[in-house]
Amino acid sequence: MLKHNLQFKLSQKLSPQQIQLMKLIQLPTQAFEQRLKEELVENPALEGGQEEEELYEKDEFDNNDEYDDYDGNENIDAEDINIDEYLSDDETPDYKLQSNNYSDDDEERETPYAAQTSFHQDLINQLNTFILTDEQRDIAEFLVGSIDDDGYLRRSIQDIVDDMAFTQGIYTDEKTVEKILHVVHELEPSGVGARDLQECLLLQLKHKTPTESIDLAIDIIENQFDAFTKKHYDKLLQKYGISQDQLKKTIHEIEKLNPKPGGSFAGNSRVTENIVPDFAIRIVDGELELTLNGRNAPTLHVSKDYQDMLRTYKDSRDKSGSQKDAVQFIKQKLDSAKWFIDAIRQRQETLFVTMNAIMHFQQEYFLDGEETSMKPMILKDIADMVGLDISTVSRVANSKYVDTPYGTKLIKEFFSEAMKNDQGEDVSTLEIKKILQNVIEDEDKSKPLPDDQLAEILKEKGYPIARRTIAKYREQLDIPVARMRKKI
Repeated sequence: MLKHNLQFKLSQKLSPQQIQLMKLIQLPTQAFEQRLKEELVENPALEGGQEEEELYEKDEFDNNDEYDDYDGNENIDAEDINIDEYLSDDETPDYKLQSNNYSDDDEERETPYAAQTSFHQDLINQLNTFILTDEQRDIAEFLVGSIDDDGYLRRSIQDIVDDMAFTQGIYTDEKTVEKILHVVHELEPSGVGARDLQECLLLQLKHKTPTESIDLAIDIIENQFDAFTKKHYDKLLQKYGISQDQLKKTIHEIEKLNPKPGGSFAGNSRVTENIVPDFAIRIVDGELELTLNGRNAPTLHVSKDYQDMLRTYKDSRDKSGSQKDAVQFIKQKLDSAKWFIDAIRQRQETLFVTMNAIMHFQQEYFLDGEETSMKPMILKDIADMVGLDISTVSRVANSKYVDTPYGTKLIKEFFSEAMKNDQGEDVSTLEIKKILQNVIEDEDKSKPLPDDQLAEILKEKGYPIARRTIAKYREQLDIPVARMRKKI
């Protein structure tokens, strides 16, 4: 049985332009530049830089369709388009009022990167110094190809034998592969091709000139590795009948070794990440001054060729159907260009007002650089100050950096939860972590402080924190437990 009924429903939908703006806001400077290049390629009506003559007046678009109502699929009759709105030059465009006093030295230049030999290619090149049969070379190259970026061979010999048979048609046995692996172990950097940390350290020690400390270090890593990693120094002293000074020298030799030999390769072909600060904060006459990276404020305008197309259509007496279709296409591209320019302007404003609020909220820190001056701050605090949604503030803070007098900082690091001290005052968890870090740095390394004693010390300093909270903060600071911090 069919029934008819009315149902009222309230829903909220974001326009494509609003979605575009949110995506632009969360982009850091380098990603934003890439997005800008893509838009310039996709929309021929949009051009970068400045022109001597510009017929486009951006404010004229506001008299036509609303920004948020456009969905990119409107069927507009060409006869309804007011061409004069796109060709009006009654006022001086904004770009003509901008200064153009840049010198040649201000030109943006991309930093060239030198072509480098990859880590694995360097290892293969080193194999040329060894006398090997064709079969041995094939096995050696397969072993090198199985080494990860840290320099380890994390596969069993049996797996490698099977893999070579199935994928390369190379039929061999474990004994032959083990023999070739010893050749790989002779390659530089020393320690490469090791199957675990113990073997990696042993390979490096055996490449060193033998001394009393080196010989002892080899014995300890080979026979007492578990006691060494757990820092059972008393057991080692008793086992070898040596003095603390002798053990200290031996441990110093081991600490100089590289646990990740692949990472030490100067020509490693990993992608180098360059951090481009999105903001800069400077102290001028005792006051904070905030600037937005100029690369976030590009100069854009509409193509003059598109203006000429509209003028030609306006002056034409015979308006064919194909011309009308062309005008609809041009109008759509002009609107798209205008919306993109407006989105960039809104992005600039949103970034600046949000970072400005963060700067003033953490003014004390930015003036003295002391992390203990950092106030507890959450996304809602800034959202309330600037009148934006929490999600918008999160997009600004995420993956963006600010250049300060104390170094380049990730913006989201300025946000932290609040905890109360013994005076009942709200203090930042960042402040507590910094104090905890200082206490651990100043401890007697021969007798490191366990978490319960650290909790007592912070309580004496006015921060009543539970032992489990100390453990959590210590892990977040990447500080090991007391036993692993012990030194002799």
